[in-house]
Amino acid sequence: MTDLSPPATPMPFAEQLAAFYIYIRSERQLSIHTQTSYARDLEKFQIFCASKSIKELHMLGVNHIRMAVAQLHREGLGGKSLQRWLSSLRSFFQFCIRRGWLKNNIADGITAPKSPKALPKVLDADQAAQFVQVEGDDFINKRDRALVELIYSSGLRLAEAVSLDINDIDWGDAMLTVTGKGRKTRTLPVGSHALTALKDWLEARKLYTQNDEPALFTTQRGQRISHRAVQMRLQQLSIQQGMDNPVHPHMLRHSFASHMLESSGDLRLVQELLGHANISTTQVYTHLDFQHLAKVYDSAHPRAGRKTDDDEV
Repeated sequence: MTDLSPPATPMPFAEQLAAFYIYIRSERQLSIHTQTSYARDLEKFQIFCASKSIKELHMLGVNHIRMAVAQLHREGLGGKSLQRWLSSLRSFFQFCIRRGWLKNNIADGITAPKSPKALPKVLDADQAAQFVQVEGDDFINKRDRALVELIYSSGLRLAEAVSLDINDIDWGDAMLTVTGKGRKTRTLPVGSHALTALKDWLEARKLYTQNDEPALFTTQRGQRISHRAVQMRLQQLSIQQGMDNPVHPHMLRHSFASHMLESSGDLRLVQELLGHANISTTQVYTHLDFQHLAKVYDSAHPRAGRKTDDDEV
């Protein structure tokens, strides 16, 4: 357990913080984890104030809080951590207002820098081909092969794949009707490899599933497969297929989107195929495409001369 008492060497606001720690421990009865987070955040604030010779609460201004945010950010604190740090400050200042030590909450209205949005992880074309090439002729292997081929072929969400019925496939036109978010339907093309795998799977499905079961993908008990079962099967397939990292259903969807954009360059087309309401959601894949192009440039151009992430600094 972290010692929440004031440090041996006096620091700014030691008495006020000691009272605040008693308050969150005794009156609010916050968890030890939360108390420790408050103590860690407010110690950073004390250190900053000491460096600026700020010894009393009334000496603080909004600009000091902005300076502290900027300094912590420069030192490597990310957006989410800074948001939590500001939240801790607001709670402390609100406590000080109730005690009559401050007139207003000087941390209100100050926001942390936004953290960069993490790009979705994708497989390259060779990795995707390796993953979906599930060998075996038993029920499980045929179903899994059809399932991963279809998700990758048509860019399906997990929920869309699980909710598919046999009648959703138009075999003549090689098209698929899916129901996505907001109960919106869209029609998608199905690739030849996926169609072959599906036909093979439906033959195996007959042996375990009643004729009145509409679900396309079922378990050996003849019931519609669950979300969790698909996730677990893909984890096992990741090991079976020799993948470097676990592959989850959405990674196949991301890979589909990235490969389609890489080949076509048509962002609107990819938006329609994915069923995104706003093209801004689809634009994340333009960053992935740029990364791919940058790697190709670095490896192919004789005078690229640019450092990559793998280069030593």
